[in-house]
Amino acid sequence: MWHRCHHGKSTVAALLERFYEPTQGSITLDGRDIASLDPSWLRGRVIGFISQEPVLFGTTIMENIRFGKPGASDEEVFAAARLADADAFIRAFPDGYGTVVGERGAALSGGQRQRVALARALLKAPAVLVLDEATSALDAEAERAVQAALERAARGRTVLLIAHRLSTVRGANRIVVLAG
Repeated sequence: MWHRCHHGKSTVAALLERFYEPTQGSITLDGRDIASLDPSWLRGRVIGFISQEPVLFGTTIMENIRFGKPGASDEEVFAAARLADADAFIRAFPDGYGTVVGERGAALSGGQRQRVALARALLKAPAVLVLDEATSALDAEAERAVQAALERAARGRTVLLIAHRLSTVRGANRIVVLAG
């Protein structure tokens, strides 16, 4: 989904996650009206959401990723990190997955924070991945790394990619341009 300005793109994502209810019409997922689905189940099991500024907690990388699926095994966390192209940089830290990221992930670069957030979203194996300006705050090199990880992660799932830059959505199967 693309538009140069702020014209409701993030609102569409909020509607999909049922933070708001549509005033007209309905939203369906696999032919089922999402109004009939429990919002907690929808957000917790079906939709993986990554924003421009991912929320990371002042704990270890392992726990930040595991937050996506409490009770996940270490191997599941490692697999999600590999899929998000985060495993190598995480293991390069002296404490590896035990590295404390600091408040809001301050110990990590922007690209590293995005890949940890992507690993957390992928850990729950969502059917739908929502990326709301997920690469807009990154430099070109970090954006390429995150984009490559996103391409691998998108296989076999629906991806709603919200962006201001048309270059971010060029590879999409379908581009929706919001007018306004």
